[in-house]
Amino acid sequence: MKAGAPAGLFPGWYIAASCFAIYFFTNGMTLFVPQNLFPRFIETFGATAGEVSVTTSLSLGLAALLAPAVGAIVDRIGVLRAIRGGLLIMAACFTRYPFAGSLTELYWLHGLLALGFVLSGLLVNVILLSNWFRRLRGTVIGLLASASSLAGAVLPLAIAPLVTSEDWGWRWGMGALAAGFWVCAVLPGFLVLRESPAELGLAPDGDSAGPADIVDRSGRDGVSLRRALRSRALWCLAVGSACLWYSIQSLNSQVTIFLEQEAGFAAARATLVFATIFWCSFAGKFLFGAASDRLPKRRVMLLSSLLLLAGCLLLFETGGGRPALTTASQRIWAFAVIFGLGFGGSFTMIQLVAVETFGQRALGKILGLVTLIDALGAAAGTVISGQLRSLSGSYLLPFGLVALMATVAVLNVLLIRPVTVPAGRQ
Repeated sequence: MKAGAPAGLFPGWYIAASCFAIYFFTNGMTLFVPQNLFPRFIETFGATAGEVSVTTSLSLGLAALLAPAVGAIVDRIGVLRAIRGGLLIMAACFTRYPFAGSLTELYWLHGLLALGFVLSGLLVNVILLSNWFRRLRGTVIGLLASASSLAGAVLPLAIAPLVTSEDWGWRWGMGALAAGFWVCAVLPGFLVLRESPAELGLAPDGDSAGPADIVDRSGRDGVSLRRALRSRALWCLAVGSACLWYSIQSLNSQVTIFLEQEAGFAAARATLVFATIFWCSFAGKFLFGAASDRLPKRRVMLLSSLLLLAGCLLLFETGGGRPALTTASQRIWAFAVIFGLGFGGSFTMIQLVAVETFGQRALGKILGLVTLIDALGAAAGTVISGQLRSLSGSYLLPFGLVALMATVAVLNVLLIRPVTVPAGRQ
């Protein structure tokens, strides 16, 4: 920390804690809570698995289309205005959510949530924390990414007593979460966040530094968007992350329906498996993020992608010489643990590999493009898996496609290489 600066905890940790809380609610309430409520939506609105899957796929698909523009806007106006605008949009949508009278109204709400999601979600929080941390960036981004997994593990269980109650139901559960969003996400976004440590006369990580080190260089280091577009690394990262997200979102959105309707799990037990995936994802995001501060980030991403693939394969078994989905409790719990770890690690490493490979010069635009492609993969995973299940009456084909996409992801991660920039040719 700069000589003469106030003693005490580095302010970056308050920024990190606020980003954690914001991402916990924005991601958890947009994607993971509704996905866990899919069986309840089917009951309330008399819908099919394919129809309720459109809710979160709308958020993901529209967020994907908006991401490149938002990345450019963030590079121009800064992250704070983006985050605060997004939080207000999402707060209004979540306040209305419990009163939705039809599935169509939920579609409209999820469409609006997409705008708030991309303005105050992972992309902008990664950019903000990359300004505040350099040496500890992997650990901090890992902690940030773990917020969404913690949300998936905690929020469905927290509202489960309301959701499963005949006197209350899912609307009261979402209403309780909406109140929490205003207090725990909106208020920190307006009261705590700051753009960079340079505003306070500090250096990243709270390290000792002279005036030259305090100047914010986050927009100067790295390659241009044009140079990144010409590299194989960008397209391998984008395609690999899209395939990873197809697999992640397919299983996260459909696993509760599979467990209740095909594996014979009771609703409470299915919710516990769903939460276990996210508890393990929480651990994976932190562990792989911390490991990436000591090991090459591409190698860590490869390991996490292999774990995710292994978890997908645990859902299958051979019965009578023909592939089938398992209903064995032990295999399903093993799937939840291994897939969750791989999900968490892969999620975190997409962001860190992008920062390591391309730097921060055009990070908003590059992450915007990667987010566009991987969010399209996530949206496709939700829709395709839900529709294939509705058409075939089983998750065998949809989950088989998930395993194939996870394999393609591993192959793309293997091909990522650092971008070399000849002097004067960025």
